Amino acid sequence: MMLAMFVANLFVGSVSVPASETLRVLMGGEAASASHQFIILHFRLPAAVTALLCGASLAVSGLMLQTAFSNPLAGPSILGINSGANLGVALVMLAGGTTMFASQTAVASLGSSLFVVFAAFIGSVAVMALILLFSTFIRSNLMLLIVGIMVGYITSSAISLLNFFSTAEGVQSFVMWGMGDFTGVGLEQLPLFATLCLVGLVVSVLLIKPLNALLLGTQYAENLGINVRWTRNLLLLATGLLTAVTTAYCGPVAFIGLAVPHIARLLLRSDNHQQLLPLTILCGAAVALLCNVLTTLPGESGIIPLNAITPLVGAPVIIYVIMSRRIRQS
Repeated sequence: MMLAMFVANLFVGSVSVPASETLRVLMGGEAASASHQFIILHFRLPAAVTALLCGASLAVSGLMLQTAFSNPLAGPSILGINSGANLGVALVMLAGGTTMFASQTAVASLGSSLFVVFAAFIGSVAVMALILLFSTFIRSNLMLLIVGIMVGYITSSAISLLNFFSTAEGVQSFVMWGMGDFTGVGLEQLPLFATLCLVGLVVSVLLIKPLNALLLGTQYAENLGINVRWTRNLLLLATGLLTAVTTAYCGPVAFIGLAVPHIARLLLRSDNHQQLLPLTILCGAAVALLCNVLTTLPGESGIIPLNAITPLVGAPVIIYVIMSRRIRQS
């Protein structure tokens, strides 16, 4: 399915490009129209790769958080990690009242700024570290989830204040960025974006064994010789990196990190991370690619905001998971 969605992202778009020309360009030839060649190589191909990596990164982040907190509703957005990254980006875009992001072209160049990625990384890791600190005192998963939501509200309040005191151009740019977009990463920014995502994904794969041990509880994991503190710190860094990079480049993409791990569990019918984590990566990539296709409107009508599509895919999954758990418990 992921391969089919990737191909669909190359052949389907708001601008009609003949399939023969698309195929010719992808095989190294030249399209009859220079504009068609530009659309395929500089717009559709980078957007497809970005969606693939972003979906995989957010999905595996959600899976690791759900395992670490033993909570099916844990995720980068629910626990406030996305909000932390948003605050870091808001500080860069809004605090100085700068107009460097006033145009759509400048918004697309956001991903080229290492400083923005670093700010998002610091914000997400700070929130994640705070949640882990609270987890040492709060044993109830529900209470910990509520703490994460409250932290998200606090960061949202700070962002609202920054919006209030910022310039109109800065506010407009930040709002556009907050809608989510896979098309903001060009060919120039793609190597850095891909490298950072792959580093985080490799670290997550190395955590498969400790994550399986954590499924049985912290004490059991320690009896197996797992260094729980080291595992949590590494999980913190991997999740923080993946969330920060995807948020800085693509905006705060909603629901993928929360819903996709449940889709993978429903397909696999197992919690064994040796199979679950790779499947989650594939499902995350496929869902993100599907959402990217759904954002394109035919006939040059434009592009729907990404975060108007992702809840339509993710919310029914979460509702199904909640209802099925209630049925089993009753």
